[in-house]
Amino acid sequence: MATEKSVTPTEEQLEILEYNFCKVNKHPDPTTLCLIAAETGLSEEQTLKWFKQRLSEWRKSEGLPSECGSVRD
Repeated sequence: MATEKSVTPTEEQLEILEYNFCKVNKHPDPTTLCLIAAETGLSEEQTLKWFKQRLSEWRKSEGLPSECGSVRD
């Protein structure tokens, strides 16, 4: 099994990811995640990883607990 290398999203990909995070859903379901991945050209794994990291940053900036599911936005 090949290990997926870490890819830094381009500015255009980040705009799409940020838009979906802020305006659509901070917790995308598998179908939405698949659509976002297709739109950005990233893998679903890379997209999910980005959302998890971004949610963690958002929680920290809002002063919320870091545990998943402790506060739904």
